[in-house]
Amino acid sequence: MKTKYILKGLVTLIIMITITSCDYTAYDEDIIEELNVQREFAPVSLTTRVRNQTTVELNWSLRDQVSNYVVEFSADDPTFTTIFKTVDVTADQLPIQVLLEGLTEYSIRVKAISASGLEDSKWATGIATTLSEQLMLPSVLGDVTHEQATFRWQAGINVTQIVLQPGDVTHNITAPEKAAGLATVTGLTSEIQYSATLFNNAKPRGSSSFKTEVDPASGTIITTSDDILTMIDNATSGAILLLEPGDYTIQIGTATLSKSITVRGLLSYDKPLLSINFELIAGATDVRLIDLDLDGATTTQDVARYTGAGNFNTLLVSGCNVHDFDRSFIAGNQTDAIVQNVTVENSIVTNVVTNGGDFIDFRNSDVFNLTVNTSTFNNCAPGRDFIRLDDAGTSTQNGLVSNVIIDSSTIYACSNSSSKRLLYVRFQTNKITVQNTLITDTDSEGFSDQSRTDTEPTFNNNNYFNAAGFFNATQTVYDASGTHRELDPGFVDAFSGNFTITNQTLKDNLVGDPRWRK
Repeated sequence: MKTKYILKGLVTLIIMITITSCDYTAYDEDIIEELNVQREFAPVSLTTRVRNQTTVELNWSLRDQVSNYVVEFSADDPTFTTIFKTVDVTADQLPIQVLLEGLTEYSIRVKAISASGLEDSKWATGIATTLSEQLMLPSVLGDVTHEQATFRWQAGINVTQIVLQPGDVTHNITAPEKAAGLATVTGLTSEIQYSATLFNNAKPRGSSSFKTEVDPASGTIITTSDDILTMIDNATSGAILLLEPGDYTIQIGTATLSKSITVRGLLSYDKPLLSINFELIAGATDVRLIDLDLDGATTTQDVARYTGAGNFNTLLVSGCNVHDFDRSFIAGNQTDAIVQNVTVENSIVTNVVTNGGDFIDFRNSDVFNLTVNTSTFNNCAPGRDFIRLDDAGTSTQNGLVSNVIIDSSTIYACSNSSSKRLLYVRFQTNKITVQNTLITDTDSEGFSDQSRTDTEPTFNNNNYFNAAGFFNATQTVYDASGTHRELDPGFVDAFSGNFTITNQTLKDNLVGDPRWRK
């Protein structure tokens, strides 16, 4: 009982003290309207990011009454014993980019200078590690052939050698080459992806990557004076036809393929212009279309279509410019046409308008692995589905899986209808992955409204702009990954087909077709 009354008394005393403490009138105290401080507050939310190998971008939150900021850089020295560089920054310069040396860990500190006479703030600190220098200049057309590559750099800088991988190919730079900023490395192998590093002794000063061209001796050379359809028809199984640059569009027709064959441009940077399309029947086990400019002239229906039953291994479309076809890009409507792999890579496809079909359209035919990567699609299937895989074929009932992957691609104004979908997939067992992809400017209802479409697809690092259906939770299939963004890519000129993005966040996160992120 005594304890009860003691606690009751303490509670009453606390309440009285609280009420008394809040009675400002009784004590005639002024309300504190500003803090009496002697120095500026240190910058907050300091961020550091490396841009273009050796440029560090800095940003922080701004405050009123600050005249300017002082930024100091210390190279490989977290104690700031030696200051490598000092920069004065005003508010309107943020975010600021500072060019530094490569392969260095910089300790960075920022302080605010008061505009009202207060002492300088304390330092806010951060760290950034630069990459190797990039003093190698872009290549020009013709610099790379099937057996050699020419490299360019800032003339006169100190450089000693170029090293290529694979193969540890080393070229020692001569004095004239150093002065000219130009050297050619010979003895390379055709169709190899090389990486090259420019050195000054042991220090990297620049790098590049490239793929050598096809060896002209590896196939049959075709010129504009040849009858290309006859050459294809007469080719033996496994043949490689190498088309010289030029305009072949006077020859219009369909090449019916009953054998494995490669039809490719001789030069990746000067593609032959064709107005033919391809039908695949039994025997066309492996077909490769590489470095071609395929013009449907809005009258040719499909780029490639399976029209005969058979077991097919691979269809590859690589490095192609495809445009103005009336119906489908790739399709299969033939029962018992069973395709293991269809791959589209490093290509730009424009104005395939799908009159009477869908864009990639497998209905009675079956495809088990459909991969689309590093490609751009512009105004394709404007009123139809982008990918349609039905369950009408002979394999869908057998427990097999149809895998669909879309990776690192830009998809603009495709399936641009509120009743159409990007992935109209009904093959009974299917697995879908969409990642690193930029989808914009479409009224499409989204990925799929079909219950048979993969209910747990993999979505990662995608961006949707003016494409709300793709992350709409009311849709059957939508991106709920938490990694998607809804940023304006800031295309340079989408109307003319220039999809270079200007949004730095999308560049930093490697979203979309890599060709537009430079």
